[in-house]
Amino acid sequence: MSQIDRDDKLITAASALSTEISPEQDLWPGIAEAIARPQRSRWIPVFAQAAAVVLLIGASSSLTYFAVKDQQQIIEVVPSGLVFEQASFGGRYALGVDYQEARGDLAAQLDVELARLSPEAREEVELNLSMIRGAIAQINEAMKDAPDNALLQELLVQTYREELALMQRVGGLTQHVMSRKDI
Repeated sequence: MSQIDRDDKLITAASALSTEISPEQDLWPGIAEAIARPQRSRWIPVFAQAAAVVLLIGASSSLTYFAVKDQQQIIEVVPSGLVFEQASFGGRYALGVDYQEARGDLAAQLDVELARLSPEAREEVELNLSMIRGAIAQINEAMKDAPDNALLQELLVQTYREELALMQRVGGLTQHVMSRKDI
């Protein structure tokens, strides 16, 4: 069967179809009613859902508040195996022996590590150390007038920690540079 014969059969079959189709029933009354009926807003379900969410959050928050309102939870942490020493600063007392030993060890190591650094890096480290040590001296001077000032004590401890951290970083820096094999 050739393409032309097949096309002729399709055209013949299509021409046999009716050109008008009448509806089974009269649809106009349903269409007129749908046009006349007021449209329902699409926003009403969204607002209803939002109101339900707000109501749910408010109810759960209220229940949580009333459930924990009268309960005060006190947690006591008791360290075990720790030794507490009374610390005091200013002109009357010195830092603990452990700190003095650690600082002495780091200071001795710092001299060796500084010798390994370039002159520019050594100068930068020494400048930072002198600034930290100057701050320590100023805080100690201020604590002579107010030895029980907790803020000054905390500031002094933090400054001592920064001094130790800087000395440790210099040691780690030179060890890292000396251990590199890709240079």
